[in-house]
Amino acid sequence: MTDINSPLERYFLGWQCRIRQQAVRNDEGRPSEGMRAGVYVSISERNLGPLIINIALSDCVEITSEFKHVVKKTHDPKLRRDSALKILQSAYYQYPAKFDGAIYATFAVGSELADLLVKQQQCRLAIRQYNQTFDLHCVVQELPEDDDKFQVTYWHNKMFNATMPAQVRILRFLPDWEKSVAEPGVQAA
Repeated sequence: MTDINSPLERYFLGWQCRIRQQAVRNDEGRPSEGMRAGVYVSISERNLGPLIINIALSDCVEITSEFKHVVKKTHDPKLRRDSALKILQSAYYQYPAKFDGAIYATFAVGSELADLLVKQQQCRLAIRQYNQTFDLHCVVQELPEDDDKFQVTYWHNKMFNATMPAQVRILRFLPDWEKSVAEPGVQAA
């Protein structure tokens, strides 16, 4: 398991796991509002999103193989979705401490938003669902295709999106938990 140091990071990962469990169990894995982030950069206070976000296990090599197997096993989108849901409905989101605390998003190769985010190297993600909001100040990094987190994000998304191109860009958003806030805030233990 990862060493989660910040109470806000623990709170965020627990919340993300709960809303993702609900989505895979009740809504066929469709991204809920809390899986879509508003994106803000310093040169503009205009929301450049929504951006569909993902989280990844710290140790993701084994699950990446499972995701890849689901995609390669069939071209039928319904069978892929059903297999993906079986994997994600089990224990996948049960242990928030197993996730690495970063946020991942997939972009088309020619994405101007991805270009801007990489150039700026930082942004603010506004994430909300129900009465919970998070304002996360993040460092942005583009991942190389051979990175484990690139692979797990790609194959996860490919299970749900049969038309996703083979060539994509994946960005990692590393929250600065000291600058980030939640409303309501982290509850005392």
